[in-house]
This record gives sequence, C-alpha cells and structure tokens, in this order.
Amino acid sequence: MEQVFMAAQPMLGLSTRTNNSAEMAAEGGKIAALWQTFFESSQLTAMLDSPMYGVYYDYESDMTGDYSVLVGKSVESVSETGTFTALQLREGNYLKFSAQGEMPHCVVDLWGQIWRYFSAPDCPHQRDYQTDFEVYRSADKVEIYIGIV
Repeated sequence: MEQVFMAAQPMLGLSTRTNNSAEMAAEGGKIAALWQTFFESSQLTAMLDSPMYGVYYDYESDMTGDYSVLVGKSVESVSETGTFTALQLREGNYLKFSAQGEMPHCVVDLWGQIWRYFSAPDCPHQRDYQTDFEVYRSADKVEIYIGIV
C-alpha cells in the first residue's frame, strides 16, 4: 500500500447504482452484470488501448449505503456521451492497494483486505467516500485506489 496523489481524469463507461448488501447476496448484485455488458460493448472495449476501470462514486454515506459504479475507460475528454455515462475521477489523495492473481477472486480478496485495514482501530487513514476506483492493467493485475481525507 502507498499513498498517492491523483490528478482528475475524465472517464466514460456504463454505470449502475447498488450497495454492498446487494452485491454480497446469494443471487448476486449488479456489478458483475455491468462488467458483462461492458465486455459485450465493442464501442467501449475498442475505444482506447488503455486499462479498464471500475469507479465507485456518489456514495450515499459509507460502505453500508448505496453508491454508483462506472465500468469503463479513461478518455482525453468527453464531448458527447451518447448512451454512456461520463464522470471525472476526483483529484486528490488516495491509498493504492495492489494484487495479482486469478480474477475475480483476486479483486474480491483485495477489497476484503482494504475493509479490514480501514476498520482497524489503529488505522491512521480515513476514507472520504467520494471516489474509489479499480484499475485493471492486465488480466491478472489490479490496483485499487481508495480516496482518503
């Protein structure tokens, strides 16, 4: 884990609204279906030769409330979105967590580590619940950036 400063970055993709309770339910949540739709959209997957992003934003409160998710790509600018959602990754300080392994197990395990880290009584950082995001640089590598105060 390392603390990094990230500049604002425009993003374009598909989005939905959900919460962690729905995502952990036996019948599954909306995020897996969103990724499936993303992979089926040749318009998005062919946009840029760049990493794929999973962006968590518009938090209702904290990890227990609703939030929005965008699955997409970084872009130079957004002039027309069509049927896609555009957003700006928030500029600011983030903690960067990294993992490598078989997906989606690897990213699920990494989120578990992140939740344990921030719930520890001696955790020196506080989440700001503004913008968090995953960056998939290859089929088996993920970085998760958590916005901090």
